[in-house]
Amino acid sequence: MVSKNILVLGGAGYIGSHTCKKLHAERFTPITIDNLSNGHQQSVQWGPFEQLDILETDKLATLMKQYNAQAVMHFAALIEVAESVKDPESFYKNNVLGTKSVLEAMNQAGVHHIVFSSTAAVYGQPADNNPLKEDASLSPINPYGETKLEAEKLIRAEANIKSVALRYFNACGADTNGDIGEMHYPESHLIPLVIQTALNMRDQINIFGTDYNTPDGTCVRDYVHVDDLADAHINALKYLINGGENVACNLGSSNGYSVQKIIESVKNITQENFKIVEEKRRTGDSAYLVADNARAKEILNWAPQKDLETIIEDAYHWHQSDTYKNFWEKISERKKELV
Repeated sequence: MVSKNILVLGGAGYIGSHTCKKLHAERFTPITIDNLSNGHQQSVQWGPFEQLDILETDKLATLMKQYNAQAVMHFAALIEVAESVKDPESFYKNNVLGTKSVLEAMNQAGVHHIVFSSTAAVYGQPADNNPLKEDASLSPINPYGETKLEAEKLIRAEANIKSVALRYFNACGADTNGDIGEMHYPESHLIPLVIQTALNMRDQINIFGTDYNTPDGTCVRDYVHVDDLADAHINALKYLINGGENVACNLGSSNGYSVQKIIESVKNITQENFKIVEEKRRTGDSAYLVADNARAKEILNWAPQKDLETIIEDAYHWHQSDTYKNFWEKISERKKELV
């Protein structure tokens, strides 16, 4: 009987845990591997959990053999762009050397399929406002994007391993049933930041730049619900199991929404008013970053199903949940201790 066990590296994190829930619903067994540096063990609800760092190559290979893994899903990465600028060595160690370790373990264990969590950051700053295709110039402008691109190259170079690299645009939202959601600290994503402001967890929301060449002067981005991202991972897994070749696919909605539009949408859904502060542009921010998702539609038979209103509603409900409130209280206490 063919194994339906899938090793999910970083499965205690935001997108990884949502994908584990989808794997379980599709009758796969997700085995979460996480060192809990950023993940949360309480998010591991749909299969076994093993606490391990992906740099522990031999132990990782042993687990792949123990569970007779059919494939690997690799979410285990450091992701904060600002932190990558401050500490590029840590990002190189985890994101590049960690991926090299994963590939060595797969070769030891005879596992031949991997779905890799990549990012739109591999494109850097696009020169124009056209939706980005996968063959666009790959010119990352920060160590985070550089390490993800290097990891993609390492994976593609493996002759015995077939892969799908999924380049996310802005992952957002939360599990519609409220079982899991986004729990990052520090938080850098726009939608949770605006929701936190609406819930008085923050004093204000800052808009960095109002003079871009966009309809309202603020940056435009592509937002995709985390449940839709999880569906894409399932489709990518099935594509590989059925003999698919190496491919990179954008995961986005192909629709762009400005910072101002996001703020207005959160206000409409929450019926809360809050303080908005306009700041100067930040270095490295592109005016417009939107996916062309035609390849994912064609090859993976995937398209996002949830619109911006659903994304914000699900995220808003999650931020009001007891689980998130407890997380935020712990963060608040930790900040008090550091003062």
